Amino acid sequence: MADPDWMKDVRALVGKEYGRVYGWDPVNVPMARQWAEIVGITNPRYAAGEVVPPAMLQVWCMEGPTLNNYPPGSTTENPYEALKLIEAQGYPSVVAVNSELEFERYLRPGEKVFYTTRLDAIGEEKTTALGTGFFVTLRMTFYSQQAQGDERVGELLFRVFKFRPAQPAAKPAVQDAAPPKIKRPAPGISDDTRFFWDGARQGRLLIQRCKGCGTLRHPPGPTCPQCHSFDWDTVQSSGRGTVYSFVVMHYPEVPPFEHPNPVGLIELEEGTRLIAQLVGVKPADVHIGQAVQVEFNRFEVGAPEGSDDIVLPQFRPVAG
Repeated sequence: MADPDWMKDVRALVGKEYGRVYGWDPVNVPMARQWAEIVGITNPRYAAGEVVPPAMLQVWCMEGPTLNNYPPGSTTENPYEALKLIEAQGYPSVVAVNSELEFERYLRPGEKVFYTTRLDAIGEEKTTALGTGFFVTLRMTFYSQQAQGDERVGELLFRVFKFRPAQPAAKPAVQDAAPPKIKRPAPGISDDTRFFWDGARQGRLLIQRCKGCGTLRHPPGPTCPQCHSFDWDTVQSSGRGTVYSFVVMHYPEVPPFEHPNPVGLIELEEGTRLIAQLVGVKPADVHIGQAVQVEFNRFEVGAPEGSDDIVLPQFRPVAG
């Protein structure tokens, strides 16, 4: 297809070089070792820190979790300005087509790397199954900073298709139905812990007790940690206790739990401890030694077979 008039300005950019982008850290063994472990490479030269995997070439100049966070001295030019100009003419979509890596030599720990970008080519307008647009090729050349002069160590060719979709994506239909209610995850209940959950449904806080030596234990288990007896019964706790320790969970925010979410390690009057959610108190007001009392609250949970409910012992601060 013949070029539209506006394409002249875009093609004028072909051959343009875009500054330098530096890496935050020198080539280093820890990052190379973790990369090789994730990818599944066991080359002993990498494990020994002699050299690093060549395919990591891009890694040494990446910005990290924060977008466009490059070290001082890096270019502020946008090497994708041609794509932006094409997009402004009604070609909003982009898809990566292919990339090719070339390596001059192995990189070694301690080297500092940077790259420059060149707009290599813009193809003629083409129509594909995806839509109509232009193939745009960028070429990134990587260098190692050396005292005697920068040394070329590799190159990355990156090609994308900037296009107008053949069939624009349909807007999603507006859903009138309310979003599904997120339920609490169901606790794991076994033969060793069933008595605890059954007791909670009855409004009773039951603690496992060894019949051999009388030791109270929680969480429940089949064997006494003191005398190793398998015989046990239960004792009903008063539900009174104090905050022995606590955490306030801020992240991740997992529905349907409230955030921030205070969780306490409660020391019961009877002497044993258990972990439970703290209710009726602001996270900033929780403190060690705070007097608390159990209360039983019912929640809907997502059970493997569908919906169910569970009664949880939670603890609320009390005066004094």
